[in-house]
Amino acid sequence: MRLEPGNNLRAKALLFDMDGTLLISKAVIERVYRRWAALHGLDPEVLLAASHGCRTIDTVTRFCPPGVDAVSEAERLAREEREDVAGIVPIEGVVEFLRSLPRERWAVVTSADRGLADVRLQAAGIPLPDIIITAEDVSAGKPDPEGYAKAARLLGFEPAETIVFEDAPAGLLAGRNAGARTLALATTLRPDELAGEDWISDYRAIRAREEGGDLVVGIPG
Repeated sequence: MRLEPGNNLRAKALLFDMDGTLLISKAVIERVYRRWAALHGLDPEVLLAASHGCRTIDTVTRFCPPGVDAVSEAERLAREEREDVAGIVPIEGVVEFLRSLPRERWAVVTSADRGLADVRLQAAGIPLPDIIITAEDVSAGKPDPEGYAKAARLLGFEPAETIVFEDAPAGLLAGRNAGARTLALATTLRPDELAGEDWISDYRAIRAREEGGDLVVGIPG
């Protein structure tokens, strides 16, 4: 259900996905994947639906036609995404929210590679944390919990002591698989598709404060 005023969540640290959670990059992703789908005769809607929250190499490997080198194709798509920042914007209120957090208590965990993550975070004006886990840092992408578990422990906490902010099914599942509490952004999924999830539309109303060694996250009542 939508996070209501006074419904506070407690954690030691906060872990954030990037695309659809900190910033909107949907237009770029659609341009790149639709071109690739057309090149190989793939259904772009099926491809895009499956790509949400997943590493490029995982998506390309899944859909790559026989005889086509998936690694080379994934590298080419990554280059195209790094070169295209048109339409990338921060989610409303996110910059102010992140700046209110202690730097050592949050991290980014994204399916993008490090070069792409840097490009997009800079394009959206997102402040950079000390810890950013990207595609190169894990052996398995979301919904595998490796990325979130690794980020939590690098911050000095267990995954169960964190809140994972996510927008896509694969990422929400990765957070739960890690043992974290999840808070969804209603950017990729509609509110009616978020049954059973705590969710917010953006960051304009949400606040975080330190209390008894915890971060208390919620909407003031």
